[in-house]
Amino acid sequence: MVNQSLFKNRTYSILLLAGIFAIVGFSMFLTTTTWYVTTTLSAGSLGLVLIAATVPRLLMMVFGGVIADKYKKSMVMFWTNLLQSFLLFGIFWLVSTDNMNLTLLLLLAGVFGMLDAFFGPASSSMIPKVVEKRQLQQANAYFQGIDQVSFIIGPILAGIIMEVFSVSTSYFVASILVFLSAIIIFPPFVKEGEVENQEQNKPLDDLKEGISYIRRSSFLLTGILVLITLNFFIFGTLNLALPLVVDLYGGSPINLSAMEVSLGVGMVISTITLSRVQIKRRGRASIFGLFAAIFSFLIFSQAPSLLLLTVLVFFIGVSMPFVFIPFFTAVQETTENRLMGRVMSIIFLAMNGFDPIAYGVMSGFIALGITVQVTLLAFGIAGLIVALFIYFKAPHFTKT
Repeated sequence: MVNQSLFKNRTYSILLLAGIFAIVGFSMFLTTTTWYVTTTLSAGSLGLVLIAATVPRLLMMVFGGVIADKYKKSMVMFWTNLLQSFLLFGIFWLVSTDNMNLTLLLLLAGVFGMLDAFFGPASSSMIPKVVEKRQLQQANAYFQGIDQVSFIIGPILAGIIMEVFSVSTSYFVASILVFLSAIIIFPPFVKEGEVENQEQNKPLDDLKEGISYIRRSSFLLTGILVLITLNFFIFGTLNLALPLVVDLYGGSPINLSAMEVSLGVGMVISTITLSRVQIKRRGRASIFGLFAAIFSFLIFSQAPSLLLLTVLVFFIGVSMPFVFIPFFTAVQETTENRLMGRVMSIIFLAMNGFDPIAYGVMSGFIALGITVQVTLLAFGIAGLIVALFIYFKAPHFTKT
């Protein structure tokens, strides 16, 4: 039985508050950028911009985990947020003065993604350092839930600001919010233990140690494959599809915000559930959550109206936390703290690193004249085949 509420844990609360401002700012950046590219630069360039934002992130993600194990995690998060806030302000200035072009946006999106590769592993690997082991599932659920509330607030703010003011104003507000996150997580304000990995190895050797650790665990390997399937076939594809579908049906920024909010609300409901109900068979929960997300996605691919699409996005959102939160918790309970950053960085890579491939493949299909609906259906069917393969070929995962 938990003796102390997680919200009375000062360090954990600071981590949550910093995450709120960072995620609201980040989600505003995504919503604003997707709409700006689709309506001002070139709808056909959206996939290219999203690839630019994710490929550097992919390349730097694993080294983000090495840095998180070498230095104080609060310091890593502080510098990440501070530099991102300066970058967002630069984007605001370029857009407001009509000096932004596709080449500049590609470059800035790439740097932004590279910086983000350091924040995720640091924040997620800090949780087991500041909460008790028996509180890990609850702590992860609250952390992910508040992140999703932030993802709801971000698109709402971005949509309203773009409707009432301008795209550049939305970028400006995002830069302020990310800067506030940096101030909140300023290391002297955070009570964090000493760095556990005191070995003076080369970064490449540290990375090899983390990869070797994962290769020895069939549970980790299977769980990572589950995350890759969710990310590539469902979530990564959905990120690119939403603005395209809204534009196809003649929607506005508010319609795009409504879909992103619906996705976030679904995820919040799941995370609240997971904060109250302890999952014992975590591998089983992950694979069943994957099946639920795929089936919702398949129906989404053929929905005929914006209203129905918005409802279906909600059910996709409900399914996704059941995939990653139980798996996160199992990993944090069993992994040594000195390896936590590297292991979580590779897991984050599995969750997010396949976005550019999904963007590229989907953009290629659309460039060939294949409709968005047919493309989404193909991704959903392929994801279902992979999920069935995992279910039947890795029975140990569903029993764990």
